Amino acid sequence: MMSPSGPAPRPRGKARPHLGTDVTVLLEDSTEELYESAPCGYLSTLMDGTIVKVNKTLLDWLGLSREEVVHRRRFTDLLTVGGKLYHETHYAPLLRMQGQIGGIALEMRAADGSRLPVLITSTVKHGADGSPLLIRTTVFDATDRRSYETELLRARRTAEDALRQAEADREQLREALAVLQQSLLPASLPTVPGVETAAYYHTASSIQLGGDFYDLFPLGDERFAFFLGDVCGKGPQAAAVTSLVRYTLRTAALHGLDPEAVLSTLNAALLERYTGGDPRYCTAVFGILEPEGQSVGVLLASGGHPPALLLRAEGRAEYLRTPGGLLVGALHDASFTTVRTALHPGDTLLLYTDGLTEARTGEKDELYGYDALHSFATALAPARPRAVIDALIPLLVSFGDGLDDDTALLALGRPHHSAR
Repeated sequence: MMSPSGPAPRPRGKARPHLGTDVTVLLEDSTEELYESAPCGYLSTLMDGTIVKVNKTLLDWLGLSREEVVHRRRFTDLLTVGGKLYHETHYAPLLRMQGQIGGIALEMRAADGSRLPVLITSTVKHGADGSPLLIRTTVFDATDRRSYETELLRARRTAEDALRQAEADREQLREALAVLQQSLLPASLPTVPGVETAAYYHTASSIQLGGDFYDLFPLGDERFAFFLGDVCGKGPQAAAVTSLVRYTLRTAALHGLDPEAVLSTLNAALLERYTGGDPRYCTAVFGILEPEGQSVGVLLASGGHPPALLLRAEGRAEYLRTPGGLLVGALHDASFTTVRTALHPGDTLLLYTDGLTEARTGEKDELYGYDALHSFATALAPARPRAVIDALIPLLVSFGDGLDDDTALLALGRPHHSAR
């Protein structure tokens, strides 16, 4: 039909698609047909559990006929032994109290003896007078879910086994590293006439070797040599360097060299052994103790090491500067200087590695530093070597995660006459 101004407008709205005969037939499925062929199982039971209605889907899953089930079996007859026990002790009581219950995992027993994992939901239906008449239950096939849970459980057990093995391996590593670390330190300090001694090694990590070291040993003529230092790096490579350093220092000292010459010998040994692209160096302080009447003389040389700290008998503390000392093993023409001091009765000499002064403290992770250590030592002075070490141990522990480097401590002191 034409309007005066042109073609008639099309009616608003979408045009209805033309449905074929087959589609129309499918859309007219009966409610009973939808019930029978639903993707899940349906069954209805009396309050005593007797099955009065069941759909084809569930019958097919279980491999049973309708005649074998309806009015002949109870719901619990379709369950495994474990399922029956759970139904009697948990499921049925909860259903009676709540009137409905859902998402419960059970197992049904098929005609061929196989097990079908399912999730069930039940609702109690009441009559006009409010009395319970039927229980309608929906059954979902949980085979895929059970397979997923089984695989998940297997993966979890595998992960737990791997974790236990890793922890066992870690413990073995800790034990091996502890033994190796101890092999790089003296088992005990020798007795030095007229001198008290104390030492401590604080390990920052139980699974990583540190490169700190110390030693004290006799030279055979009433003199004793001592050293303390820190090799660069961590791990097995650092342990190998530490072994070389300790051997070289001991050998050079037993050949009668003075502290300056001992460090020069170590410097040459490191440069000769570690050349090319893998240089290895360390900081070290080396000294000799020798009797001087009522006091003990100390000859000391340092190669790039933090200054030793003297706690005097009169109650003050001071750093013993060793000028000119360079890192040992870094330069061919490194020079070292020997300084002399004396331990009078009541004095204590403290040697330490930089793990102590470079520990991070406070919210800003500031370094503990030399000023704080000097104040700490001043508050202790005068103190005997064992007391100094015993005071520093809890300080190291208090740093917690802020202490990320091993720390070696060695204290040597001249006791008062009464203490001797």
